[in-house]
Amino acid sequence: MTPRFKLAVLVFVLVSSGIGLILYKHFSLGFPLWPGDKQQVWTIEAKIEFVAHGDPVVVSLALPDNPPHFINLKEDFASSGYGFSQEKATVERRAKWTSRAVSGKQTLFYRLDVYEKKGAHLKKSFDPPTPLSPVELEEPFKTAALNLVTDVQKRSVNAETFTIELIKSLNSPDLEQSVRLLLGERNNERFKAQLAIDLLSLAEIPARIVRGLYLESGRRRQSLVSFIEVYESDQWQLFNPITGTSGIPENFVIWQRGGQSLLDVTGGSQSLVHFSMIENARASRDLALRYGENTKAPLIDFSIYSLPIEEQNAFKYILLIPIGALIVVIMRLLVGLRTSGTFMPILIALAFIQTTLLTGVLIFLVVVGTGLIIRSYLSHLNLLLVARISSVIIVVVAIMAGISIISQKLGLSQALTVTFFPMIILAWTIERMSILWEEDGPHEVLIQGGGSLLVAVLAYLCMTNRVVEYFTFNFPEVLLVNLGLIMILGQYTGYRLSELRRFRTLMEQDVSSKSK
Repeated sequence: MTPRFKLAVLVFVLVSSGIGLILYKHFSLGFPLWPGDKQQVWTIEAKIEFVAHGDPVVVSLALPDNPPHFINLKEDFASSGYGFSQEKATVERRAKWTSRAVSGKQTLFYRLDVYEKKGAHLKKSFDPPTPLSPVELEEPFKTAALNLVTDVQKRSVNAETFTIELIKSLNSPDLEQSVRLLLGERNNERFKAQLAIDLLSLAEIPARIVRGLYLESGRRRQSLVSFIEVYESDQWQLFNPITGTSGIPENFVIWQRGGQSLLDVTGGSQSLVHFSMIENARASRDLALRYGENTKAPLIDFSIYSLPIEEQNAFKYILLIPIGALIVVIMRLLVGLRTSGTFMPILIALAFIQTTLLTGVLIFLVVVGTGLIIRSYLSHLNLLLVARISSVIIVVVAIMAGISIISQKLGLSQALTVTFFPMIILAWTIERMSILWEEDGPHEVLIQGGGSLLVAVLAYLCMTNRVVEYFTFNFPEVLLVNLGLIMILGQYTGYRLSELRRFRTLMEQDVSSKSK
Protein backbone atom coordinates (compact mmCIF):
# COMPACT_ATOMS: atom_id res chain seq x y z
CA MET A 1 0.00 0.00 0.00
CA THR A 2 1.62 3.22 -1.17
CA PRO A 3 1.74 6.35 0.99
CA ARG A 4 -0.45 8.15 -1.55
CA PHE A 5 -3.13 5.48 -1.29
CA LYS A 6 -2.94 5.51 2.51
CA LEU A 7 -3.40 9.28 2.45
CA ALA A 8 -6.37 8.99 0.09
CA VAL A 9 -8.05 6.47 2.40
CA LEU A 10 -7.40 8.62 5.48
CA VAL A 11 -8.71 11.76 3.79
CA PHE A 12 -11.82 9.91 2.61
CA VAL A 13 -12.52 8.67 6.16
CA LEU A 14 -12.00 12.15 7.64
CA VAL A 15 -14.13 14.00 5.10
CA SER A 16 -16.94 11.43 5.01
CA SER A 17 -17.01 11.25 8.82
CA GLY A 18 -17.18 15.03 9.13
CA ILE A 19 -19.92 15.39 6.52
CA GLY A 20 -21.82 12.44 7.99
CA LEU A 21 -21.82 13.91 11.49
CA ILE A 22 -22.92 17.30 10.13
CA LEU A 23 -25.84 15.72 8.25
CA TYR A 24 -26.78 13.67 11.34
CA LYS A 25 -26.97 16.80 13.49
CA HIS A 26 -29.03 18.54 10.81
CA PHE A 27 -31.58 15.84 9.97
CA SER A 28 -31.77 13.93 13.27
CA LEU A 29 -31.22 16.64 15.88
CA GLY A 30 -32.60 19.52 13.82
CA PHE A 31 -29.56 21.82 13.77
CA PRO A 32 -30.04 24.35 10.95
CA LEU A 33 -27.33 24.69 8.33
CA TRP A 34 -27.81 28.44 8.11
CA PRO A 35 -27.42 31.01 10.91
CA GLY A 36 -30.48 32.96 11.92
CA ASP A 37 -32.88 30.18 10.90
CA LYS A 38 -36.17 30.48 12.79
CA GLN A 39 -38.79 27.91 13.69
CA GLN A 40 -42.39 28.35 14.73
CA VAL A 41 -43.17 27.56 18.36
CA TRP A 42 -46.76 27.17 19.50
CA THR A 43 -47.84 28.22 22.97
CA ILE A 44 -51.02 26.37 23.95
CA GLU A 45 -52.90 27.39 27.06
CA ALA A 46 -55.57 25.27 28.73
CA LYS A 47 -57.89 27.28 30.99
CA ILE A 48 -59.85 25.28 33.57
CA GLU A 49 -62.88 26.89 35.21
CA PHE A 50 -65.25 25.49 37.82
CA VAL A 51 -67.24 26.49 40.88
CA ALA A 52 -66.00 25.14 44.23
CA HIS A 53 -68.38 24.48 47.14
CA GLY A 54 -66.01 24.79 50.09
CA ASP A 55 -65.10 21.12 50.15
CA PRO A 56 -61.73 19.49 49.32
CA VAL A 57 -61.07 19.86 45.62
CA VAL A 58 -59.20 17.52 43.28
CA VAL A 59 -58.79 18.54 39.63
CA SER A 60 -57.32 16.09 37.11
CA LEU A 61 -56.47 17.08 33.51
CA ALA A 62 -55.13 14.84 30.76
CA LEU A 63 -51.78 16.07 29.38
CA PRO A 64 -50.15 15.46 26.01
CA ASP A 65 -47.43 12.81 26.14
CA ASN A 66 -44.94 12.93 23.25
CA PRO A 67 -47.39 13.82 20.47
CA PRO A 68 -46.15 12.64 17.04
CA HIS A 69 -44.22 15.25 15.01
CA PHE A 70 -44.05 17.61 18.00
CA ILE A 71 -41.50 18.25 20.73
CA ASN A 72 -42.60 19.41 24.18
CA LEU A 73 -40.39 22.40 24.89
CA LYS A 74 -41.70 23.73 28.21
CA GLU A 75 -44.63 23.29 30.55
CA ASP A 76 -46.06 25.73 33.11
CA PHE A 77 -48.73 25.01 35.71
CA ALA A 78 -50.36 28.10 37.21
CA SER A 79 -52.06 26.98 40.41
CA SER A 80 -51.96 29.62 43.14
CA GLY A 81 -53.20 28.14 46.42
CA TYR A 82 -53.24 24.59 45.06
CA GLY A 83 -50.93 21.67 45.50
CA PHE A 84 -49.76 20.14 42.25
CA SER A 85 -48.42 16.80 41.05
CA GLN A 86 -48.18 14.74 37.89
CA GLU A 87 -49.10 11.11 37.50
CA LYS A 88 -48.41 8.69 34.66
CA ALA A 89 -51.12 6.16 34.07
CA THR A 90 -50.89 3.23 31.66
CA VAL A 91 -51.85 5.14 28.54
CA GLU A 92 -51.85 8.79 29.55
CA ARG A 93 -50.20 11.49 31.63
CA ARG A 94 -52.34 13.64 33.92
CA ALA A 95 -51.91 16.80 35.98
CA LYS A 96 -53.46 16.87 39.45
CA TRP A 97 -54.32 20.02 41.45
CA THR A 98 -55.52 19.67 45.05
CA SER A 99 -56.80 22.03 47.74
CA ARG A 100 -58.29 21.34 51.16
CA ALA A 101 -61.07 23.91 51.08
CA VAL A 102 -61.92 26.54 48.45
CA SER A 103 -65.15 28.12 47.39
CA GLY A 104 -66.44 30.24 44.55
CA LYS A 105 -65.32 30.41 40.96
CA GLN A 106 -61.88 28.87 40.41
CA THR A 107 -59.49 29.19 37.47
CA LEU A 108 -56.43 27.04 36.77
CA PHE A 109 -54.00 27.28 33.85
CA TYR A 110 -51.75 24.85 32.03
CA ARG A 111 -49.40 26.24 29.40
CA LEU A 112 -47.37 24.19 26.92
CA ASP A 113 -44.77 25.23 24.33
CA VAL A 114 -44.34 22.83 21.40
CA TYR A 115 -42.66 22.97 18.03
CA GLU A 116 -42.99 20.72 15.03
CA LYS A 117 -40.22 18.27 14.14
CA LYS A 118 -40.94 15.76 11.41
CA GLY A 119 -40.27 12.21 12.52
CA ALA A 120 -40.22 13.06 16.22
CA HIS A 121 -41.36 10.19 18.48
CA LEU A 122 -42.59 8.13 15.53
CA LYS A 123 -40.24 5.30 16.46
CA LYS A 124 -41.88 4.99 19.85
CA SER A 125 -43.95 1.77 20.16
CA PHE A 126 -47.48 2.61 21.16
CA ASP A 127 -49.13 0.82 24.05
CA PRO A 128 -50.87 -2.44 23.14
CA PRO A 129 -54.66 -2.29 23.15
CA THR A 130 -56.60 -3.01 26.30
CA PRO A 131 -58.89 -6.05 26.33
CA LEU A 132 -62.18 -5.39 24.60
CA SER A 133 -65.11 -4.78 26.92
CA PRO A 134 -68.63 -5.69 25.78
CA VAL A 135 -70.84 -2.81 24.72
CA GLU A 136 -74.13 -2.69 26.62
CA LEU A 137 -76.97 -1.60 24.32
CA GLU A 138 -80.69 -1.83 24.80
CA GLU A 139 -83.17 -2.81 22.16
CA PRO A 140 -83.81 -1.68 19.50
CA PHE A 141 -80.33 -0.03 19.44
CA LYS A 142 -78.52 -3.34 19.90
CA THR A 143 -80.20 -4.89 16.86
CA ALA A 144 -79.53 -1.77 14.77
CA ALA A 145 -75.86 -1.78 15.77
CA LEU A 146 -75.41 -5.49 14.97
CA ASN A 147 -77.11 -5.04 11.58
CA LEU A 148 -74.85 -2.10 10.76
CA VAL A 149 -71.72 -4.00 11.79
CA THR A 150 -72.74 -7.03 9.69
CA ASP A 151 -73.42 -4.82 6.67
CA VAL A 152 -70.07 -3.03 6.96
CA GLN A 153 -68.18 -6.32 7.37
CA LYS A 154 -69.52 -7.46 4.00
CA ARG A 155 -67.91 -4.40 2.36
CA SER A 156 -64.52 -4.64 4.13
CA VAL A 157 -61.58 -7.00 4.40
CA ASN A 158 -59.62 -5.73 7.42
CA ALA A 159 -59.76 -3.27 10.29
CA GLU A 160 -58.69 -0.32 8.14
CA THR A 161 -61.31 -0.84 5.42
CA PHE A 162 -63.95 -1.65 8.04
CA THR A 163 -63.28 1.69 9.77
CA ILE A 164 -63.45 3.62 6.50
CA GLU A 165 -66.71 1.98 5.44
CA LEU A 166 -68.18 2.49 8.91
CA ILE A 167 -67.36 6.21 8.86
CA LYS A 168 -68.90 6.47 5.37
CA SER A 169 -72.10 4.89 6.66
CA LEU A 170 -72.28 7.27 9.64
CA ASN A 171 -71.78 10.33 7.44
CA SER A 172 -73.69 9.35 4.31
CA PRO A 173 -76.21 11.93 2.99
CA ASP A 174 -78.78 9.12 2.75
CA LEU A 175 -78.58 7.44 6.15
CA GLU A 176 -79.76 3.89 6.54
CA GLN A 177 -82.57 3.20 8.99
CA SER A 178 -80.23 1.59 11.53
CA VAL A 179 -77.82 4.55 11.35
CA ARG A 180 -80.65 7.08 11.84
CA LEU A 181 -81.80 5.14 14.88
CA LEU A 182 -78.30 5.02 16.42
CA LEU A 183 -77.54 8.70 15.78
CA GLY A 184 -80.92 10.06 16.79
CA GLU A 185 -80.70 13.83 17.33
CA ARG A 186 -77.01 13.78 18.30
CA ASN A 187 -75.43 14.29 14.90
CA ASN A 188 -72.19 15.91 16.08
CA GLU A 189 -68.55 14.96 15.64
CA ARG A 190 -67.89 13.88 19.21
CA PHE A 191 -70.90 11.58 19.41
CA LYS A 192 -70.11 10.02 16.01
CA ALA A 193 -66.55 9.28 17.18
CA GLN A 194 -67.78 7.56 20.36
CA LEU A 195 -70.46 5.64 18.41
CA ALA A 196 -67.81 4.44 15.95
CA ILE A 197 -65.69 3.22 18.90
CA ASP A 198 -68.64 1.19 20.24
CA LEU A 199 -69.40 -0.30 16.82
CA LEU A 200 -65.74 -1.22 16.30
CA SER A 201 -65.82 -2.96 19.67
CA LEU A 202 -68.81 -5.03 18.51
CA ALA A 203 -66.72 -6.03 15.49
CA GLU A 204 -63.89 -7.03 17.90
CA ILE A 205 -61.58 -4.34 16.53
CA PRO A 206 -59.52 -2.49 19.19
CA ALA A 207 -60.11 1.26 18.97
CA ARG A 208 -59.91 4.33 21.16
CA ILE A 209 -60.78 8.02 21.17
CA VAL A 210 -58.00 10.47 20.37
CA ARG A 211 -58.41 14.15 21.17
CA GLY A 212 -56.32 16.94 19.70
CA LEU A 213 -56.08 20.54 18.57
CA TYR A 214 -55.68 22.17 15.19
CA LEU A 215 -52.94 24.79 15.53
CA GLU A 216 -54.11 28.13 14.21
CA SER A 217 -52.49 31.31 15.47
CA GLY A 218 -54.62 33.62 17.59
CA ARG A 219 -57.45 31.12 18.21
CA ARG A 220 -59.24 31.40 21.57
CA ARG A 221 -61.68 29.27 23.57
CA GLN A 222 -61.17 26.19 21.38
CA SER A 223 -62.29 22.67 22.22
CA LEU A 224 -60.48 19.44 21.48
CA VAL A 225 -61.39 17.61 18.29
CA SER A 226 -62.19 13.89 18.53
CA PHE A 227 -60.57 11.33 16.21
CA ILE A 228 -60.64 7.54 16.07
CA GLU A 229 -57.51 5.42 16.45
CA VAL A 230 -57.70 1.78 15.35
CA TYR A 231 -55.18 -0.94 16.21
CA GLU A 232 -54.03 -3.16 13.35
CA SER A 233 -50.77 -4.94 12.49
CA ASP A 234 -49.18 -3.97 15.82
CA GLN A 235 -49.71 -0.25 15.31
CA TRP A 236 -52.36 2.40 15.80
CA GLN A 237 -53.83 4.25 12.83
CA LEU A 238 -55.71 7.55 13.11
CA PHE A 239 -58.99 8.26 11.28
CA ASN A 240 -61.10 11.37 10.92
CA PRO A 241 -64.63 10.43 12.14
CA ILE A 242 -66.26 12.70 9.54
CA THR A 243 -64.20 12.29 6.36
CA GLY A 244 -62.67 8.87 7.02
CA THR A 245 -59.20 10.02 5.96
CA SER A 246 -56.32 8.32 7.75
CA GLY A 247 -53.14 9.79 9.16
CA ILE A 248 -52.34 12.78 11.36
CA PRO A 249 -53.58 16.04 9.80
CA GLU A 250 -51.20 18.91 9.21
CA ASN A 251 -50.75 21.30 12.16
CA PHE A 252 -52.60 18.93 14.45
CA VAL A 253 -51.23 18.12 17.90
CA ILE A 254 -52.57 15.05 19.69
CA TRP A 255 -53.51 15.92 23.26
CA GLN A 256 -54.97 12.69 24.66
CA ARG A 257 -54.97 9.07 23.56
CA GLY A 258 -57.64 6.91 25.11
CA GLY A 259 -58.35 7.61 28.73
CA GLN A 260 -61.67 7.92 30.44
CA SER A 261 -62.04 11.69 30.44
CA LEU A 262 -60.24 14.91 29.58
CA LEU A 263 -61.12 16.73 32.84
CA ASP A 264 -62.24 15.43 36.21
CA VAL A 265 -63.24 17.76 39.07
CA THR A 266 -64.07 16.50 42.56
CA GLY A 267 -65.54 19.03 45.00
CA GLY A 268 -66.78 21.43 42.32
CA SER A 269 -69.38 21.81 39.59
CA GLN A 270 -69.88 23.55 36.22
CA SER A 271 -66.36 22.55 35.18
CA LEU A 272 -65.09 23.20 31.70
CA VAL A 273 -61.77 23.54 29.88
CA HIS A 274 -61.01 25.49 26.73
CA PHE A 275 -57.82 26.15 24.81
CA SER A 276 -56.10 29.16 23.31
CA MET A 277 -52.95 29.24 21.22
CA ILE A 278 -50.47 31.68 19.75
CA GLU A 279 -47.56 31.30 17.37
CA ASN A 280 -44.10 32.84 17.74
CA ALA A 281 -40.67 32.34 16.15
CA ARG A 282 -37.55 31.12 17.96
CA ALA A 283 -34.03 30.27 16.85
CA SER A 284 -33.92 26.77 15.37
CA ARG A 285 -30.44 26.23 16.78
CA ASP A 286 -31.64 26.81 20.37
CA LEU A 287 -34.57 24.42 19.88
CA ALA A 288 -32.29 21.74 18.43
CA LEU A 289 -29.87 22.18 21.33
CA ARG A 290 -32.71 21.81 23.85
CA TYR A 291 -33.93 18.69 22.03
CA GLY A 292 -30.44 17.17 22.05
CA GLU A 293 -30.06 17.84 25.77
CA ASN A 294 -33.45 16.29 26.58
CA THR A 295 -32.74 13.17 24.52
CA LYS A 296 -29.15 12.85 25.83
CA ALA A 297 -27.77 12.83 22.29
CA PRO A 298 -24.03 11.94 22.45
CA LEU A 299 -23.04 14.75 20.07
CA ILE A 300 -24.65 17.20 22.51
CA ASP A 301 -23.92 15.52 25.83
CA PHE A 302 -20.19 15.18 25.03
CA SER A 303 -19.59 18.39 23.16
CA ILE A 304 -18.59 22.02 23.54
CA TYR A 305 -22.16 22.77 24.66
CA SER A 306 -21.51 20.89 27.90
CA LEU A 307 -18.72 23.33 28.85
CA PRO A 308 -19.27 26.45 30.99
CA ILE A 309 -20.25 29.57 29.06
CA GLU A 310 -16.85 31.18 29.59
CA GLU A 311 -15.07 28.23 27.96
CA GLN A 312 -17.62 28.15 25.15
CA ASN A 313 -16.85 31.78 24.33
CA ALA A 314 -13.14 30.95 24.24
CA PHE A 315 -13.74 28.05 21.85
CA LYS A 316 -15.62 30.34 19.49
CA TYR A 317 -12.23 31.84 18.61
CA ILE A 318 -10.16 28.68 18.99
CA LEU A 319 -12.30 26.83 16.45
CA LEU A 320 -11.65 29.59 13.91
CA ILE A 321 -7.88 28.91 13.91
CA PRO A 322 -8.14 25.86 11.57
CA ILE A 323 -9.98 28.06 9.06
CA GLY A 324 -7.07 30.49 9.15
CA ALA A 325 -4.68 27.54 8.75
CA LEU A 326 -6.53 26.44 5.61
CA ILE A 327 -6.23 29.96 4.17
CA VAL A 328 -2.48 29.98 4.89
CA VAL A 329 -2.04 26.58 3.20
CA ILE A 330 -3.98 27.69 0.12
CA MET A 331 -2.14 31.01 -0.21
CA ARG A 332 1.31 29.47 0.29
CA LEU A 333 1.00 26.17 -1.61
CA LEU A 334 -1.38 27.12 -4.42
CA VAL A 335 -0.92 30.86 -4.85
CA GLY A 336 2.72 30.98 -3.82
CA LEU A 337 2.67 33.97 -1.48
CA ARG A 338 5.67 34.22 0.85
CA THR A 339 4.96 35.15 4.46
CA SER A 340 7.09 36.01 7.44
CA GLY A 341 6.59 32.82 9.42
CA THR A 342 4.17 30.02 8.68
CA PHE A 343 1.26 30.74 10.99
CA MET A 344 2.01 34.29 12.09
CA PRO A 345 -0.82 35.57 9.78
CA ILE A 346 -3.35 33.48 11.75
CA LEU A 347 -2.44 35.13 15.05
CA ILE A 348 -2.50 38.54 13.43
CA ALA A 349 -5.95 37.72 12.01
CA LEU A 350 -7.15 36.79 15.51
CA ALA A 351 -5.91 40.17 16.71
CA PHE A 352 -7.81 41.84 13.85
CA ILE A 353 -11.00 40.17 15.12
CA GLN A 354 -10.62 42.09 18.39
CA THR A 355 -9.41 45.39 16.94
CA THR A 356 -11.45 45.52 13.68
CA LEU A 357 -9.65 45.32 10.35
CA LEU A 358 -8.65 48.94 9.60
CA THR A 359 -7.53 49.68 13.15
CA GLY A 360 -5.62 46.40 13.33
CA VAL A 361 -3.77 47.02 10.06
CA LEU A 362 -2.72 50.51 11.16
CA ILE A 363 -1.52 49.25 14.56
CA PHE A 364 0.38 46.39 12.89
CA LEU A 365 2.14 48.77 10.49
CA VAL A 366 3.01 51.25 13.24
CA VAL A 367 4.36 48.62 15.65
CA VAL A 368 6.34 46.68 13.06
CA GLY A 369 7.65 49.82 11.34
CA THR A 370 8.76 51.42 14.58
CA GLY A 371 10.21 48.11 15.77
CA LEU A 372 12.29 47.75 12.61
CA ILE A 373 13.81 51.20 13.10
CA ILE A 374 14.76 50.44 16.71
CA ARG A 375 15.95 46.95 15.75
CA SER A 376 18.31 48.42 13.15
CA TYR A 377 19.89 50.49 15.93
CA LEU A 378 20.24 47.42 18.20
CA SER A 379 22.04 45.54 15.43
CA HIS A 380 25.00 47.96 15.78
CA LEU A 381 25.41 47.04 19.47
CA ASN A 382 26.47 43.45 18.67
CA LEU A 383 24.02 41.86 21.12
CA LEU A 384 23.55 38.10 21.30
CA LEU A 385 20.34 36.63 19.84
CA VAL A 386 18.57 35.99 23.16
CA ALA A 387 19.34 39.47 24.47
CA ARG A 388 18.39 41.06 21.17
CA ILE A 389 15.03 39.28 21.01
CA SER A 390 14.32 40.18 24.64
CA SER A 391 15.16 43.80 23.90
CA VAL A 392 12.80 43.78 20.92
CA ILE A 393 10.01 42.37 23.10
CA ILE A 394 10.49 45.18 25.60
CA VAL A 395 10.48 47.71 22.77
CA VAL A 396 7.25 46.22 21.38
CA VAL A 397 5.61 46.44 24.82
CA ALA A 398 6.74 50.07 25.14
CA ILE A 399 5.36 50.89 21.67
CA MET A 400 2.00 49.26 22.46
CA ALA A 401 1.81 51.12 25.78
CA GLY A 402 2.62 54.38 24.04
CA ILE A 403 -0.07 53.80 21.39
CA SER A 404 -2.64 53.07 24.11
CA ILE A 405 -1.77 56.19 26.14
CA ILE A 406 -1.76 58.50 23.12
CA SER A 407 -5.05 57.06 21.79
CA GLN A 408 -6.66 57.50 25.19
CA LYS A 409 -5.63 61.18 25.28
CA LEU A 410 -6.94 61.68 21.75
CA GLY A 411 -10.19 59.86 22.49
CA LEU A 412 -9.50 57.04 20.00
CA SER A 413 -11.01 54.06 21.82
CA GLN A 414 -10.37 51.62 18.98
CA ALA A 415 -6.59 51.97 19.32
CA LEU A 416 -6.81 50.79 22.93
CA THR A 417 -7.31 47.27 21.57
CA VAL A 418 -3.60 47.18 20.66
CA THR A 419 -3.15 44.89 23.69
CA PHE A 420 -4.80 42.04 21.78
CA PHE A 421 -1.81 41.78 19.46
CA PRO A 422 0.53 38.86 20.28
CA MET A 423 3.66 40.59 21.56
CA ILE A 424 6.02 37.61 21.17
CA ILE A 425 4.92 37.06 17.57
CA LEU A 426 5.40 40.73 16.76
CA ALA A 427 8.86 40.67 18.30
CA TRP A 428 9.85 37.62 16.24
CA THR A 429 8.36 39.20 13.12
CA ILE A 430 10.46 42.32 13.65
CA GLU A 431 13.56 40.20 14.22
CA ARG A 432 12.98 38.06 11.11
CA MET A 433 12.28 41.07 8.92
CA SER A 434 15.36 42.83 10.23
CA ILE A 435 17.57 39.84 9.38
CA LEU A 436 15.87 39.56 6.01
CA TRP A 437 16.58 43.26 5.36
CA GLU A 438 20.26 42.74 6.09
CA GLU A 439 20.56 39.59 3.96
CA ASP A 440 18.19 40.13 1.01
CA GLY A 441 17.36 43.82 1.11
CA PRO A 442 14.18 45.84 1.62
CA HIS A 443 12.47 44.38 -1.48
CA GLU A 444 12.22 40.92 0.10
CA VAL A 445 11.01 42.48 3.37
CA LEU A 446 8.16 44.19 1.51
CA ILE A 447 7.25 40.97 -0.30
CA GLN A 448 7.13 38.80 2.84
CA GLY A 449 5.67 41.52 5.05
CA GLY A 450 3.04 42.39 2.46
CA GLY A 451 2.28 38.68 1.95
CA SER A 452 1.86 38.16 5.66
CA LEU A 453 -0.47 41.13 5.94
CA LEU A 454 -2.49 40.04 2.88
CA VAL A 455 -2.91 36.49 4.19
CA ALA A 456 -3.87 37.85 7.62
CA VAL A 457 -6.53 40.07 6.03
CA LEU A 458 -7.93 37.16 3.96
CA ALA A 459 -7.96 34.91 7.04
CA TYR A 460 -9.72 37.66 8.99
CA LEU A 461 -12.40 38.02 6.31
CA CYS A 462 -13.04 34.27 6.32
CA MET A 463 -12.91 33.87 10.09
CA THR A 464 -15.36 36.75 10.67
CA ASN A 465 -17.84 35.53 8.07
CA ARG A 466 -21.14 34.89 9.81
CA VAL A 467 -21.68 31.49 8.18
CA VAL A 468 -18.13 30.34 8.99
CA GLU A 469 -18.44 31.43 12.62
CA TYR A 470 -21.77 29.63 12.95
CA PHE A 471 -20.53 26.45 11.27
CA THR A 472 -17.26 26.11 13.18
CA PHE A 473 -18.95 26.47 16.57
CA ASN A 474 -22.19 24.55 16.01
CA PHE A 475 -20.69 21.93 13.68
CA PRO A 476 -17.15 21.37 15.01
CA GLU A 477 -17.17 18.19 12.91
CA VAL A 478 -16.18 20.48 10.03
CA LEU A 479 -12.66 20.27 11.52
CA LEU A 480 -12.42 16.75 10.09
CA VAL A 481 -13.27 18.05 6.62
CA ASN A 482 -10.79 20.91 7.09
CA LEU A 483 -8.07 18.46 8.11
CA GLY A 484 -8.74 16.28 5.07
CA LEU A 485 -8.48 19.26 2.71
CA ILE A 486 -5.20 20.42 4.26
CA MET A 487 -3.74 16.89 3.95
CA ILE A 488 -4.75 16.74 0.28
CA LEU A 489 -3.17 20.14 -0.38
CA GLY A 490 -0.07 18.95 1.45
CA GLN A 491 0.76 16.65 -1.47
CA TYR A 492 0.51 19.34 -4.12
CA THR A 493 3.88 19.83 -5.81
CA GLY A 494 2.84 21.63 -8.97
CA TYR A 495 3.36 25.23 -10.00
CA ARG A 496 2.02 28.06 -7.88
CA LEU A 497 -0.17 30.72 -9.45
CA SER A 498 2.53 33.31 -8.83
CA GLU A 499 5.00 31.20 -10.83
CA LEU A 500 2.93 31.08 -13.99
CA ARG A 501 4.11 34.52 -15.05
CA ARG A 502 7.62 33.09 -15.41
CA PHE A 503 6.40 30.98 -18.31
CA ARG A 504 4.27 33.65 -19.99
CA THR A 505 6.90 34.16 -22.71
CA LEU A 506 7.00 30.46 -23.54
CA MET A 507 3.20 30.32 -23.75
CA GLU A 508 3.13 33.35 -26.09
CA GLN A 509 5.78 31.77 -28.32
CA ASP A 510 3.83 28.51 -28.42
CA VAL A 511 0.63 30.32 -29.40
CA SER A 512 2.39 32.33 -32.16
CA SER A 513 4.03 29.18 -33.61
CA LYS A 514 0.66 27.43 -33.78
CA SER A 515 -0.91 30.42 -35.55
CA LYS A 516 1.70 30.20 -38.31
